Amino acid sequence: MEYFRIEDDAWSPQMQNGEERAVMHCIVLILQPTRSTVDEINRYIMIWIMMPTNLFWLHWLPNIRAKTDSTYFGQKGANILIYTFPILFIAILGCLYLHLDKYGDDTAERKHSYRTSLSQPVIVKGPLGIVSGIEVFFLVAFVSLLVWSISAYMYQMFKNISKESASKMEESVWEVRLESVALLLGLVGNICLAFLFFPVARGSSILRQVGLTSESSIKYHIWLGHTALALFTAHGLCFVVFWASTHQISEVLKWDKVGPSNVAGEVALLSGIAIWITSQSPVRRKLFELFFYTHHLYLVFILFFIFHVSFSYSCIMLPGFYLFLIDRLLRFLQSQQRVSLISARTLPCNAIELNFAKDSRLTYNPSSIIFINVKNVSKLQWHPFTVTSNHKTDPDQLSVVVKCEGSWSKKLYEILSSPTPADRLEVSIEGPYSPAPNTYLRSQALVMVSGGSGVTPFISIIRELIYLSNMNHKIPRLLLVAVFKKSADLSMLDFILPLSGTSQDASRLQLQIVAYITRDRSPSTDNQKLPRSIFFKGSDLEQPITSVLGPNSWLWLGAIISSSFVIFLLLLALVHRYYIYPIDHNSNQIYSQAATSTISLVFLCVSVMITATISFLWNKKQYKRITRQIQTTETPTPTATPATESWHYMVDRELESVPHQSFTEATEVHYGKRPNLKNILSECKESNVSVLVSGPKKMRHDVAAICSSSLAKNLHYECFSFNW
Repeated sequence: MEYFRIEDDAWSPQMQNGEERAVMHCIVLILQPTRSTVDEINRYIMIWIMMPTNLFWLHWLPNIRAKTDSTYFGQKGANILIYTFPILFIAILGCLYLHLDKYGDDTAERKHSYRTSLSQPVIVKGPLGIVSGIEVFFLVAFVSLLVWSISAYMYQMFKNISKESASKMEESVWEVRLESVALLLGLVGNICLAFLFFPVARGSSILRQVGLTSESSIKYHIWLGHTALALFTAHGLCFVVFWASTHQISEVLKWDKVGPSNVAGEVALLSGIAIWITSQSPVRRKLFELFFYTHHLYLVFILFFIFHVSFSYSCIMLPGFYLFLIDRLLRFLQSQQRVSLISARTLPCNAIELNFAKDSRLTYNPSSIIFINVKNVSKLQWHPFTVTSNHKTDPDQLSVVVKCEGSWSKKLYEILSSPTPADRLEVSIEGPYSPAPNTYLRSQALVMVSGGSGVTPFISIIRELIYLSNMNHKIPRLLLVAVFKKSADLSMLDFILPLSGTSQDASRLQLQIVAYITRDRSPSTDNQKLPRSIFFKGSDLEQPITSVLGPNSWLWLGAIISSSFVIFLLLLALVHRYYIYPIDHNSNQIYSQAATSTISLVFLCVSVMITATISFLWNKKQYKRITRQIQTTETPTPTATPATESWHYMVDRELESVPHQSFTEATEVHYGKRPNLKNILSECKESNVSVLVSGPKKMRHDVAAICSSSLAKNLHYECFSFNW
């Protein structure tokens, strides 16, 4: 069909007529959700519920193995079918749906209808922080699954333990029960491990399908990690106590050729404990690099976990790790490219705006996240920042704002604010990673509450709304409540408009800005340096920011998942049929479990590396080809060479869309006080008010408490949090 031709910008909505868009919209409706996807989810949930029962182990699993056992996969085939295939199938369908989702005009509105009530805060104070209604639902469901699994395993194991059965094994009843408890703790810990990697796959189609990003769901990774390692630690300690009490302490050094390897389990547990200790908040905040480097021990943990339980059983946790592995490799490939940094803008409040060249086909939603590495500052450190530019108003440029609050950002500011700044900075990026499409346009009013550098997510939102207002879209009334420590920080509001200026009329936006300065009781009279702009020289080694997999990134991601999985299965089938199977069926030999697991793991990594690398290089080649075509058709015009200049300028000079005054001067400023958020929000009389919060933990909690009260039925809460 003509509609499915994928080349260059063939999928661009601007190039399609009404009939084509109608066809695409119908496809989106068909895929949301397909019955097969729902059936797969239901089967997957049922498997987890029934797993602790004898019905599963004595009837379901043997029946499935009998139907799937073959000379090509053996018993691994059943586990791959039960645990791995359903999630990868859902991820592939999710990629296809997200690729076509941009052609469904009312998709965001349909999603909003069931998310609004469930996304409201239910728990505001406590060890879990701010928890919404839908999070409470899934948390209760997950805890119920853990409790059910523990109780079901314990019942099945304990009901056959008696003095007679224990005496036959020359053990006491408590020792047999201790061994059973140790085993069930490991089995329940595997449930947490199965979901551990889903939240940290930044480009996951599964997260995007449920409206989450890796930044917003990182807390789930933390909760799962704490629970899993607590269970695994108890699992290991119980076995050590059991071996010591039964005079089998030599089991600690046992590595069986067939069956669980104790040594591998101990290595996995020790690496997990090292990750666990350095992940604690005091260590992570004071010694972040120690936390960062120690976290890479997850590779050791996964490797020896597979050696411990075998690759066949590790299929339980394989789907999440498989999707994370693809995501991590794509991030690595993207990070090896040097991107073109066009200019930087520094303000007296120790804030920096970095402006990068980008491919005009790269699109992203407001409040997207990008990870940046500046080798001039540190070759190893990566830091996340909110994208402040908008791809509609800045099609060839991507901007981020950096507030100097740590050693890395302070060193970057020193480099840029020095009398002789560097001609260029060597920068690499990962991303941008977009959140789900925003639904605040359906609101009658939008209140944005920010603290300090928390204003940056709202800059991209305001720029988006400025563009939409000029396109005659209906825009809600806007109120920005910005809280700063010092009066110099007010200049952060000047980032609302881009460095190059804008042709859009910002006066069409119903925007009210109210700023609160908490430490200064009057405007600062200190002599400060003037803001200035620095333009960087270009390099042939640098290139604009592009999507890691091109304009059709979701489609390519689905292709990588499906093709790599097929290659993995083919390699596994061939080796098992013609190498492992003949050895296993020789009465004198048994193929080592560790060797089988190693081969399977190598095949998995090789299949992912091949498909992801080919897809990345293909899209990179296509981008260069299209860029050359554009360059040959355009006629260059002689211009000045600002890339060789470094000069100071007044901020008001660029704010042409706000006549005679900057956003800072148009702001209502209150000195020496904090905002009364309860009064401010209570004055919003509209029936549908979206409240977005980005700032310190206490500010988020205060706003969440107000929005969750029974008197605030019209307030719908959403927060941006980057504090783990």
